[in-house]
Amino acid sequence: MSTPLAGAAGRTRDAALDLVKWLALATMFVDHLRHVWPSLYWVYIPGRLAFPFFCLAIAANLMRPTAGDAKPFPLRYLGLLVLFAVLSEWPYRLLVGSSPQSLNVMPTLVLGLLIAGGVQQPTGQRRWLAIGAALLAMVAHPWLMFGLAGALLPAAFVLALRRPAANWIWPVVLCLAANYWPPFYLDATRGDPFAWLFILVCIAAPLLGLWLLRQPLQGRVPPVRRWAYLFYPGHFLLLVGLRTLFT
Repeated sequence: MSTPLAGAAGRTRDAALDLVKWLALATMFVDHLRHVWPSLYWVYIPGRLAFPFFCLAIAANLMRPTAGDAKPFPLRYLGLLVLFAVLSEWPYRLLVGSSPQSLNVMPTLVLGLLIAGGVQQPTGQRRWLAIGAALLAMVAHPWLMFGLAGALLPAAFVLALRRPAANWIWPVVLCLAANYWPPFYLDATRGDPFAWLFILVCIAAPLLGLWLLRQPLQGRVPPVRRWAYLFYPGHFLLLVGLRTLFT
């Protein structure tokens, strides 16, 4: 079973999906540069692509044929996310401060995987795991990065991949809800260009990801494999090191 970021060995690669994963990793890294150099506040805008692209990767992996058979939930898939949710919290706090507003993003993706799995195959074990994860996301909303809406976003992408014409709106709505921050919307009512760009990117990100996933790419895209899990805590430590050297 593949991971949210990495495809399984021996399976025909989906170049478009690998491109989505690379863009997710790249925009996440660019977004976090503002924790090293605060003057680069504008990188927050391209950074809004990262989370929806990660969620789309989860949904796309679940919707691949080998993930669609009636079988127990892929525990290795879940286990890797849980493991790196734990391993990433300390590096995350090193970068953003000892009292962050939320946990790192991995717990949100763990719950998102469980919920999306239940939506993709709403029977037996998957259904109950999805219900439990949704209830936990509701309770843990204040501590989850991107909140309850973020945990529901992979499931919305499952629906959009299944019936694009009818369900494309749900990832857009949930992406806006996951990124909702009142000051941006207040600034938008005052005509602030940065705030409007933020809102437009949140709307465009799910649509761009879905469009990319449908493209028959001819060139070879380097595969994103399980090393991508190490990239998440590793890039936090790299940025902490850069901040120590240059600030």
